[in-house]
Amino acid sequence: MRNHEVTERKPLLNADGSLREPGWSRSLVQIYSRKDIKKRASRIKEWDYYSVISNKHNIGICFTVSDLGYLELESVSFLDFNTATEHTEGSLGAFPMGKLNMPPDSACGNVKMKNKKLALEFIVENGRRILRCDFPGFDNGKGLKANIVLQNPAEDSMVIATPWAEDKKAFYYNQKINCMAASGKVRYGDNEYELSPETDFAGLDWGRGVWTYDNVWYWGSGSGIVDGHRFGFNLGYGFGDTSAASENVVFYDGVAHKLDDVTFNISENYTDPWTLTSSDGRFEADFVPIIDRSDFTSVANLIVTDQHQVFGRMTGKAILDDKTVIEFKDFLCFAERVHNKY
Repeated sequence: MRNHEVTERKPLLNADGSLREPGWSRSLVQIYSRKDIKKRASRIKEWDYYSVISNKHNIGICFTVSDLGYLELESVSFLDFNTATEHTEGSLGAFPMGKLNMPPDSACGNVKMKNKKLALEFIVENGRRILRCDFPGFDNGKGLKANIVLQNPAEDSMVIATPWAEDKKAFYYNQKINCMAASGKVRYGDNEYELSPETDFAGLDWGRGVWTYDNVWYWGSGSGIVDGHRFGFNLGYGFGDTSAASENVVFYDGVAHKLDDVTFNISENYTDPWTLTSSDGRFEADFVPIIDRSDFTSVANLIVTDQHQVFGRMTGKAILDDKTVIEFKDFLCFAERVHNKY
């Protein structure tokens, strides 16, 4: 795999709506704009997804705001790795088609939504991100409230611009930011958790694009500390034509180290142990699941989502660009397989 790196700042799309330069980059150097898309608004998909994992408390909190064209979806998850339990709940709306005003760049602009059920805010300011959630009815009235601050210095991220061979006007433009130190508080029911930036870290999945109808993808992400250094990874495939570049990256003290292909080996039972292996031998790991956050929804078999986001602990090695071997053990993270038809 060539792993072509895009470095020139320019519009993401050509005049005909096709992707200008497929490849990966360390930041959003290609400029996304909804008005440049040459597909109907119901096909455009825009989302911000944050996952926060606390090694201090052995819990996870996830937030999603998404405009999927014909569907608005917000989601909140609380995961307790001590008891291997989770609760996910959210809200749905019809045909937002741009009304959420999702920012065209992750570095500026805020995401805000509020209805009778739920309020979510993702604020970007002064090198940090603030996540606020107020969900009084969460988990049968237990309620979930969060005010989390993420440190987001100007460091490498993973950005991928991917086309689809079967539709030249379809594209996937995605940024993953890992290893953001988290502080603040989360209240769930009668329990309050204070996050510590020394042990607790977050990741952002920022996505914009036009997808084809039927896709299966794999994605894994983790952020934490290994031997006193900030360490994380983003692994994935299944997002269109990745011949220009993969989205596989290891992060070490804020620097991205690019990998080739990584394969997820999963049995039919998602809570059985997995293995992950790379074509270049630079990422090899065993993954022991704790929780399968699964969801299956089908509407007349036309709109189908079959999701298995599995949280667990990974043990293995990663090799940096300078051949340094990083060994990690029982590293709290997640890996998923998702099949969507929409």
